[in-house]
Amino acid sequence: MAKYLKIMKKIAYIEIDTHAEIAQDFMHLMHDSKQFSVDYYFSEKIKNQLNDYGNLVHVSDSSMILDQLSGKKYDLVIIGTVHRYFNTFFNICKKYNTSIIVHNLNFSEISKLDLIKNVFKNDLVYRLKLWWKEGLFYTNKTYGRAKNLLVLDQELSSVRFKFLPLFYTKSFDNFKSEVLTIVIPGGVSQKRRDYEHVFKIIQNLKVQENMSFIFLGKAKGNELKELENLSKIVDKNITINYFSERVSAKIFDEWMKKADVLWCPIQQETEFFSNKEIYGKTKMTGNLGDAIKYGKPAVFPENYSSKLEFIIPEEENIIKQFLKLKNFQYDFQKDFSKEKIQKDSELLLNQLIST
Repeated sequence: MAKYLKIMKKIAYIEIDTHAEIAQDFMHLMHDSKQFSVDYYFSEKIKNQLNDYGNLVHVSDSSMILDQLSGKKYDLVIIGTVHRYFNTFFNICKKYNTSIIVHNLNFSEISKLDLIKNVFKNDLVYRLKLWWKEGLFYTNKTYGRAKNLLVLDQELSSVRFKFLPLFYTKSFDNFKSEVLTIVIPGGVSQKRRDYEHVFKIIQNLKVQENMSFIFLGKAKGNELKELENLSKIVDKNITINYFSERVSAKIFDEWMKKADVLWCPIQQETEFFSNKEIYGKTKMTGNLGDAIKYGKPAVFPENYSSKLEFIIPEEENIIKQFLKLKNFQYDFQKDFSKEKIQKDSELLLNQLIST
């Protein structure tokens, strides 16, 4: 191990904002790397959502991170999310070889004028705070100053946005059940997924087979009421599971392993900071990572474009489609083994350091 430490390249991975699950995925991928040693700088909120990797994890925030990086020689700094603290991240980009993971491509290119307009469209108090205290108008400068911009969906990659391979398929024993288990992963909100479409299909179902629909995310408001009502009126062969509290990583993992198929009714369009984003074109859906990590076929809306064989357009008779997919075969380990994804990821990381 000592000889590896001498030649290992040093990376700082910063996540003090939002995407804890992506930070965890990066940690898992790099945990046994022989090429890179990674220090993680997480906010308390992010750290509390993750498995701790001992002294590699440092608690940080926007007021501390520049001092923490100072004096340390990193070959590469990766910022997991730039949706706030723009002035801080701009200064990091000026001082270090920095790559930013981009989650909303249109937002990364938004003009100052559009930012000003959007401040007054929604969440006024919060957005004014971003303006006055966190350098909101450094948004374009921050993304522009970063040496590289990264995306986690290969179909979003381009000359400007480089693809960082991150998701690999876990190894686990598949559950075998007579009950067709359909998991709908993600927060139960109409904002980003079309749950009205899902509810309408389920409430009218009459089936001979036993089926279970798992709404694997926190439900609240109208969607929670709909689920409460739906569970009382569905066909006797159908069961519905839902959650009114945040789903723990353990429960999420258990249900995803049991799934026969994932149902991902994502909206074609969404917004970030009142700016239009399109899933599969300017924004990645986390459901893509879910399908890869758990090695499951996933049914997406017909208008979602993907070249991946396990991302399947929804058919008119979706229940018949689910029944067929119970026996779906695809060699996820061939294309998404940890060894392959780690090798591909390390290749890119070396390119980010050397260019």
